[in-house]
Amino acid sequence: MEFSTYTLPNGIRCIHKQVKSAVVHCALTVNTGSRDEQPGEYGMAHLVEHTLFKGTHRRKAWQVNCRLENRGGELNAYTTKEETVVHATTLRGDYAKAVELISDIVFFPTFPEHEIEKEKNVIFDEINLYKDAPTDRIYDEFEEMMFAGSSLGHNILGSKAALRRLHSEDIRRFVARTYTTDQMVFSLIGNVSEHAFRQAVDRYFANIPASRRSFVRTAGPVPEPFSRTVGRSTHQVHCMRGKRAYDLRDERRLPLLLLMNLLGGPSANSLLNVLLREKNALSYTVEASYTPFTDSGIASVYFSCEKENAARCLELIERQMTDLAEHPLSPRRLAVAKRQFLGQLAISAESNESYMLGAAKSYLVFGEVDGFEDARERVDAIGAEDIRRVAEDIFTGMSDLIYR
Repeated sequence: MEFSTYTLPNGIRCIHKQVKSAVVHCALTVNTGSRDEQPGEYGMAHLVEHTLFKGTHRRKAWQVNCRLENRGGELNAYTTKEETVVHATTLRGDYAKAVELISDIVFFPTFPEHEIEKEKNVIFDEINLYKDAPTDRIYDEFEEMMFAGSSLGHNILGSKAALRRLHSEDIRRFVARTYTTDQMVFSLIGNVSEHAFRQAVDRYFANIPASRRSFVRTAGPVPEPFSRTVGRSTHQVHCMRGKRAYDLRDERRLPLLLLMNLLGGPSANSLLNVLLREKNALSYTVEASYTPFTDSGIASVYFSCEKENAARCLELIERQMTDLAEHPLSPRRLAVAKRQFLGQLAISAESNESYMLGAAKSYLVFGEVDGFEDARERVDAIGAEDIRRVAEDIFTGMSDLIYR
């Protein structure tokens, strides 16, 4: 394991990697996201993320914001369907201040009511921005349909009506229920020794009272395939085609990642980019993605195009998917796909912050962090028939959502 690991008596797990750098990145990853909201709380996880910065028992909101920024550092956070992450970047000499500040805002926030009301208006503006972006909105609406009736079936921002009903006491109850120490990983990467790292986490995290999660997550039943068209008065057609997919622990997860990267990953030579954009000039944007969750997942293809080209795009995508499901990749194409995928992994690992956040997620879910060589071995073991079987499974019985 490239990261050293350390578990505090209260259950908070810690991972650390020492690298030569003048910059230190650290983060607290909490296994709490929008899927952990109960009815009436939609938007709560994201609201908590915003209001953590609005004051603690020791600091006013402006003091939180200035603590690292005045020294050239950064403090930020984000919320997903399954995690909330508070992360900081500082110069090496200021890393202990970042560790202390993260501990302070996560474990000792005051959630002042007047600050909450102000922050709701900021989130309302974020919601308006989201509604003006069909590219973002269609992803969320498609997931709502794929996970209807499940805690995964509502978007992270929530609604204005739901947020207006949330107050300080509601936030405190949510945090007490979901921010438990057995569901946290603190991570750090930078030129900090393991001894210094342990001193810092002992000082600022070890005295937090232990707590354990008392609920479990459920993804809900898989829906029947559907095809829906929604009027959005957009200049272009926006289309999602997808299906429920494998969870994080499924052994088919890696072949599916490789398949979706080949089909519509970020490279210009992805199959769908070549087919729709380069050869036929039908679409500027086409991409395939796979998002695994702890107990489910979703695989999808998104594209936008002129309205008269939508049917042709769907036809070409269906033809490409059928080909992948019926014919194994040639040895050369498989080798190129693996080399490309591993190259992307290696390049992404050059960003210490991204590498650390990915390692924290892995340790949170699996209790271990694999190095690049471990990933290479698993990718090398994937055969053409493994990919074909996954394509046959995932590309059969897909659903469509179209904005017109």
